[in-house]
Amino acid sequence: QVQLVESGGGLVQPGGSLRLSCAASGSIFRINAMNWYRQAPGKQRERVASIISGSTTTYADSVKGRFTISRDNAKNTMYLQMNSLKPEDTAVYYCNAVIQPVAAAPYNYYWGQGTQVTVSS
Repeated sequence: QVQLVESGGGLVQPGGSLRLSCAASGSIFRINAMNWYRQAPGKQRERVASIISGSTTTYADSVKGRFTISRDNAKNTMYLQMNSLKPEDTAVYYCNAVIQPVAAAPYNYYWGQGTQVTVSS
């Protein structure tokens, strides 16, 4: 069984910073892509940033230049450094990973439980 656990959310003032973490554990043979999504109240879940295998990264236009995604393959952990936060960044942030649990098995998508980020003065 694979488990993703997010941490690092909280309340921050506009212009502030937060660092989210997502740790994957359990039966993991290989991790392909890892992603951060967010969902604000009344809105659809949107992809924020992705990192594939090594270091290829992509970002939503709304966070480019402010957020940085990274991963530590040795620890099966992904991070999202969020700077210059805005009230519109307020949402529940979810991590997602494409994981091959054992050799020769198909890749599956896994989700974390989410962590709340609130940007408010």
